[in-house]
Amino acid sequence: MRKVEDSVEAVLDLDEKSVYSHIAHESAEDIARIISSIDAERAKLRGEVIYYRDDWEDLIRERITKGKRHTAFDFYNPELFDLWERKIRDAKKLKRILKAGYASFLIAEVLLVALSLIHSEPYFIIGVAFLPLLVFLRDYVLEKLDLIYYSLTQFFIDELRDIVYGHSLPPKKYPFKIFTGEYFGVSLERAGTELKAFISFKNGEGKD
Repeated sequence: MRKVEDSVEAVLDLDEKSVYSHIAHESAEDIARIISSIDAERAKLRGEVIYYRDDWEDLIRERITKGKRHTAFDFYNPELFDLWERKIRDAKKLKRILKAGYASFLIAEVLLVALSLIHSEPYFIIGVAFLPLLVFLRDYVLEKLDLIYYSLTQFFIDELRDIVYGHSLPPKKYPFKIFTGEYFGVSLERAGTELKAFISFKNGEGKD
């Protein structure tokens, strides 16, 4: 009877390990896609022409939906997604400010041009004088947005490292694309014009 009980326990233990392994693998794949997508958006923000079809906000929402089902297995990090929501709110607010700045400048300049035509005076020069302020606003917003995308990417890289290292997964099985670089804890390999990245470990930890 004891042998039968041990056998049942062994099977249950194997099933549990299989479930953990499957969820870890799926989570690592999802996060790798999220990292690539956010960094692609960051590169676009810098003016680079990037063709990347994944929408990182949709990917994160899918990840949240899956994660809530896997809460019991510790594959869902609510703090990370709370951070994401705050960052998104900040990013959208900054974009609204920049759009409002552009719109206000254009409206003001159109009115000044109209006044210049009506009164035969160069009132439009007043609008030109505000161009440096508009350039400052643009640079300020883009710098803040770049920092938001950078911190989000780095947070997800750290999350991927926790999953890969914590469950002894092979890092090279979960590559992600890096378009801007500058991230910690990654190993880079150039593939043509693209950089492929993998989670790196200190002192040879982890599996290849």
